[in-house]
Amino acid sequence: QLQASGGGLVQAGGSLRLSCAASGLTFNRYAMGWFRQAPGKEREFVAAITRSGDSTYYADSVKGRFTISRDNAKNTVYLQMNNLEPEDTAVYYCAGRRAAYSHSRYEYDYWGQGTQVTVSS
Repeated sequence: QLQASGGGLVQAGGSLRLSCAASGLTFNRYAMGWFRQAPGKEREFVAAITRSGDSTYYADSVKGRFTISRDNAKNTVYLQMNNLEPEDTAVYYCAGRRAAYSHSRYEYDYWGQGTQVTVSS
């Protein structure tokens, strides 16, 4: 199971750090991803990290502003979001895949409940 936290309301240009704590699974066997879904839009890929944490992947829209990381000792994955823009407003979901990472939301095995991020202009 995955539990996401850290969302909130922030002004444009601000920062937030999301966390996703895993339980009941062997965390270091899972590639982890962050996705987001804005009202009226499909859920989209944001970032992913390999099982060991040695490689990361980002959507073009967040590259250079967001950083995904993980701490396998704490069974937690993070998403540091800097220089936030109103277009980043969405519910953010963490997801785990017991295989190599993927950009596709259809290929993840477990999902967290989502945490709301709202960026005001």
